[in-house]
Amino acid sequence: MTETLQSARLHYAEELRFITHMTSRALFAAFASVPRERFVGPGPWRILGRKGFWTTDDADPRHVYHNVLIAINEAKGINNGQPSLWAHFLDELDMRPSEAVVHLGCGTGYYTAILAELVAPDGRVTAIELDEAIAERARHALEGWPHVTVLHGDGSNAVLEPADVIVASAGATHPMPAWLAPLRPGGRLLFPLSPAEGAGAMAFLKRLDAEIFEARLAFGTFFIPFSGACDPEVEKRLSDALKRDRGAPVKSLRLDPHAQEQSCWLHGDGWCFSTRDAMPAN
Repeated sequence: MTETLQSARLHYAEELRFITHMTSRALFAAFASVPRERFVGPGPWRILGRKGFWTTDDADPRHVYHNVLIAINEAKGINNGQPSLWAHFLDELDMRPSEAVVHLGCGTGYYTAILAELVAPDGRVTAIELDEAIAERARHALEGWPHVTVLHGDGSNAVLEPADVIVASAGATHPMPAWLAPLRPGGRLLFPLSPAEGAGAMAFLKRLDAEIFEARLAFGTFFIPFSGACDPEVEKRLSDALKRDRGAPVKSLRLDPHAQEQSCWLHGDGWCFSTRDAMPAN
């Protein structure tokens, strides 16, 4: 069974590489080695299909090595996440060994383990989860990764140590100050933007200096809301902006004080997604 399971993991990683055109060898190796069954609980499992959730016939762990959503708490809409979506975006982060990473809304820790593989052996990962029971499950599941620390807390306003990469696994309406402040120069932030209705977008930010980030939005994501990171007023304006152009013109995130102008794609209190090129200060 062990050899067959290893084969299933390898085939799964190869399928993700094919679907996403994954370029990182380290990311491929992580998907081929991290035991997903360790993080999704004992089977049989509830799998999301075209007609809703269905239950696997048995608890054979090979069932979890497909590009599917697996329910963690179906009633609350909490799942393990779409592997191809995360493979695509984590590949773009271009993570390196020794980097410091924060994973917000880590759930039971599967993608935390993937992140941990990418920064091993000298990097570190801090994972934060609001649900205490789920945080405890993640802490237990991640015992094999000594450079990971799991905390129970509210990641929307946590005081974070300096980081090279921050990844959020639930949807916000805007970048939270607590997520931007700890990013080092060149640091990256990946988080889903969740509007009031319809599809959202994954936001990819890279810090150029204290007040300017490169920004790119990838439309077509659906995430549960990040508690504490959703403003109802911004939520509605975000919906309108995404309906207008799906975020395609966005090039930067500005933190400098300025009046709303034509280049402001979505202007907020202390932040602004802008269509202007990201230009660091001299």
